[in-house]
Amino acid sequence: MASDSLTITDNRTDRTYTLPIEDGTVRAMDLRQIKTGPEDFGLMTYDPAFTNTASCRSGITFIDGERGILEYRGYPIEVLAEHCTFLEVAYLLLFGELPNETGLKNWVHEITYHTMLHETTKKFMGGFRYDAHPMTMLVSTVAALATVYPEAKNIHDPENRLLQIKRLIGKMPTIAAMSYRHNLGFPYIYPDNDLSYTENFMNMLWKMVGPKYVANPVLSRALDVLFILHADHEQNCSTNTMRSVGSSQADPYVATAAAAAALSGPLHGGANEEVLKMLDEIGSKQNVAAYIQKVKNGHEKLMGFGHRVYKNYDPRAKIIKWTADRVFEVTGRNPKLEIALELERIALEDEYFVKRKLYPNVDFYSGIIYQALGFKPAMFTALFAIPRTVGWLAQWQEMVVDAEQKIARPRQIYTGQRTRRFLPMEERQAAGAMKK
Repeated sequence: MASDSLTITDNRTDRTYTLPIEDGTVRAMDLRQIKTGPEDFGLMTYDPAFTNTASCRSGITFIDGERGILEYRGYPIEVLAEHCTFLEVAYLLLFGELPNETGLKNWVHEITYHTMLHETTKKFMGGFRYDAHPMTMLVSTVAALATVYPEAKNIHDPENRLLQIKRLIGKMPTIAAMSYRHNLGFPYIYPDNDLSYTENFMNMLWKMVGPKYVANPVLSRALDVLFILHADHEQNCSTNTMRSVGSSQADPYVATAAAAAALSGPLHGGANEEVLKMLDEIGSKQNVAAYIQKVKNGHEKLMGFGHRVYKNYDPRAKIIKWTADRVFEVTGRNPKLEIALELERIALEDEYFVKRKLYPNVDFYSGIIYQALGFKPAMFTALFAIPRTVGWLAQWQEMVVDAEQKIARPRQIYTGQRTRRFLPMEERQAAGAMKK
């Protein structure tokens, strides 16, 4: 008997089964052989929300939640945030290696070349209500790009696939910026190819009547770091959506739109906005202790603490906290920071939170920085979607070429009624009257 195996005894039949263990997993389909009889479908696993199910093999992002480790293609996130630009990291996620100087120059040029939107797309965005939410506009517009680039359906052509990837990475900041300005009633600003990725985004957001927008280098670098930290995070809700929709061989635009829709929920990309609401509710540093007690009594929620994966301090939160200090040297100290720091101090010392391993996550400080940079909370999730598009596309590309992947279709445990007698209308009327 192989040592890398699992022996199961079915107490219903007293039969034993030996299942191979590979990479710390057993294949769910191996359980199908465990039956009580010929008519039995076979054993399945029940795993709501996929808390302990691996749906794919991936070489993109590694997370060790117990030790607070996050790596892209084997590089610690701290190293990449310190030494790389966002587009360098995007190249790494998509192609597996960091680019050399020539490769990076060409990559930046190719992404910059695709920042412009077709004029029909611009008109499409102009058709939204004046108060349309930026994230809703972004989701709809990304999906609409499938009509501009119908050749994107040919997902098995590597060159065509790469072209759509470049287009999406280039156009996502443009769509987000136009959504933001639409909401403010400002005219759209065209991309400026002389600027870096984040500087160009800031230009499209905030340029007014001046001849040239000049971004503060500290703030543009801070945004670059935030983009790096949000670029990918393994099989989260939106990435799982990207893979699931993409498994039907849908084009990357509608798959990305679906992923962005998943991101828009308050439990995913909208969490940093919830942190700001919590800090507003607390009001001042003096009220933190009382709020903490309400959390412990079950009357309030501590937003921005704890994570589905991390059972240690989120490594991204440490970098964001450092970045916040650099930002506030330029913008002035956000009064919410004092509340946040006190909240973190008490939570990290209180046995209630320590025992539950509730450490600050990436959302805890990111909203404060975004607000200091001048963004309204409605824009926060769109800011998340820009860098996460790279991760979605890297995961999608990996899935497309994975021979093991098929169209996603989870099983279910049926709990409804079976084989009911059909009632003619007159009998349904009578039965309904009797129930009343």
